[in-house]
Amino acid sequence: MYKARLVAKGFHQQLGMDYNETFSPVVKLITIRILLTLTITFQWPLEQLDINNAFLNGLLNEKVYMQQPTCFQHSDKTLVCKLHKAIYGLKQAPKQWFEKLKGTLFSLGFTTSKCDNSLFIHFSSTYKLYVLVYVDDIIVTRSSQSHVQQLISSLNSAFALKQLGKLDYFLGIEVKHLQDGSLHLNQSKYVKDLLERAHMHLAKSAATPMASNCKLTKHGGQSFEDPTLYKSIVGALQYATITRPDIAFSVNKVCQFLSQPLQDHWTTVKRILRYLQCTNTYGIHLKPAPTLVPLFITTFCDVDWATDTDDQKSISGACLFLGPNPITWWSKKQNTISRSSTEVEYRSLALATQELSWVESLLTELQLPYKTPLVLCDNLNTIAMAHNHVLHNRTKHVELDLFFVRDKIQTKTLHVKHIPSEFRTIDVLTKHLSTNKFLSLRRQLKVQEASVASMGYIRDLG
Repeated sequence: MYKARLVAKGFHQQLGMDYNETFSPVVKLITIRILLTLTITFQWPLEQLDINNAFLNGLLNEKVYMQQPTCFQHSDKTLVCKLHKAIYGLKQAPKQWFEKLKGTLFSLGFTTSKCDNSLFIHFSSTYKLYVLVYVDDIIVTRSSQSHVQQLISSLNSAFALKQLGKLDYFLGIEVKHLQDGSLHLNQSKYVKDLLERAHMHLAKSAATPMASNCKLTKHGGQSFEDPTLYKSIVGALQYATITRPDIAFSVNKVCQFLSQPLQDHWTTVKRILRYLQCTNTYGIHLKPAPTLVPLFITTFCDVDWATDTDDQKSISGACLFLGPNPITWWSKKQNTISRSSTEVEYRSLALATQELSWVESLLTELQLPYKTPLVLCDNLNTIAMAHNHVLHNRTKHVELDLFFVRDKIQTKTLHVKHIPSEFRTIDVLTKHLSTNKFLSLRRQLKVQEASVASMGYIRDLG
């Protein structure tokens, strides 16, 4: 049995004539992790919905004409079809579907989050409802079961949908519900498919994603014979970092050579794949946060100063925790060259503070209490600059970052404290590490195997 679908040749469309806006927002990954933390903390169930043929529900604002489809032609070959609703293939189809869904949710009393346009919120004096939208995949969480069923019935009357039950697979992420109420997020199926595509599923395993003495450069060495393969595999590795902060640094490193990959770069990519081959069931372990106190937000930030051998730029990394759970992390090269470690550390601190401000705004919008956020940094000079009200000539070029962080410290909406170097959790996001150090920091980032997370529950019972 075969299924056929009529698809428009959207590549023939012309901007300003038969389409205008095409952007359709999707929910941020950090929003998903925050909502998952809240659901397990307050023991809210997670429901998943899927809309059938979602793009066919969108209404068109432009006049769009289409040639008669094959095998469905009128006797008059000069006639064309005028589309009233979107079909697959049209450039504006995703946007029009989102507008249709948004209008339906608005009519049911929902509002859009100001922090994330794909998060819809409905509050009353007795219950809360949250809807996360990623194209046609929808997650619903709530404090009231009866109101969720009403929502699903209302959506089902507007669209043809499938109720998939408890959330267990979303955007290639497997969601395992453990006995202690925690969640384990992994991408084992995605990683397995990636390994097979790269012909690395039978490769010898590696204990770490990158050797501690690995030094990559743009110059010297033999060019890699298949740049397209390199770009394809490295692009796929970027998506794997959604649940694997332990490979964020190494993936960021190999991403810097997409334009002209060398054989050494491909060897490093294979090392990452060999590491994933033996840890493909690993992922983020999310635990419930304490409910008797406001939520606490902790951020670790660090920089490896001027370590890039090609341009002497620095690598900055950070990880934000909501309660016991990491909700976002990054490892990236800074855009500018800095003449001191204090300067690069302060830029990293400002970037982490900016992300913290967004998280605070979202939690405020969700009407959830939280403690004053804490940023941990290992550079004493950076912390002194953050608390010192005097500006110096040597800091003029970072004054915007200075004022941004200092203002939050002065208004007591941010705490910045020192953390000794031996307790830096995010060294794994900024530098090459020995095997023992890497494995220790990986545990601190809550990257575990599902069976190990379950073992922790059994030990707690004991």
